[in-house]
Amino acid sequence: MKEVVIIAGSESDRAFVEPALKLAAELKIETEFRVYSAHRNLEELIKYLESLENTKVIIAVAGLAAALPGVVAAKVKIPVIGVPRDTGPLNGVDALLSIAQMPKGVPVATMAIGSHGMLNAVHFASRVLSLN
Repeated sequence: MKEVVIIAGSESDRAFVEPALKLAAELKIETEFRVYSAHRNLEELIKYLESLENTKVIIAVAGLAAALPGVVAAKVKIPVIGVPRDTGPLNGVDALLSIAQMPKGVPVATMAIGSHGMLNAVHFASRVLSLN
């Protein structure tokens, strides 16, 4: 398994994630990109999360709501970074607020809405990795 896993809820998120994958490669961070929806294929997502062994950080992309980062954080004991997509009628504000207001015991680091947040998630992950 890779040090950092980026999970998005839809294949349509790939273009949003690509610059982050490029940045991770430049920073020499072993990264894997996966598509799992907390709504459409929850059982597959949970099975994948249970299979992670050497992963140190998960970046979860959230659009319209924050189901994916929340579910991931509830199922793993490693740092989770939530990135709200700049999409939908509220342009990502709904996802930002959902990530920032996770319930007690479900910690998710919250990045800015959109592409800057996606790139900052990789930079944040690199700092987390440097602690090891």
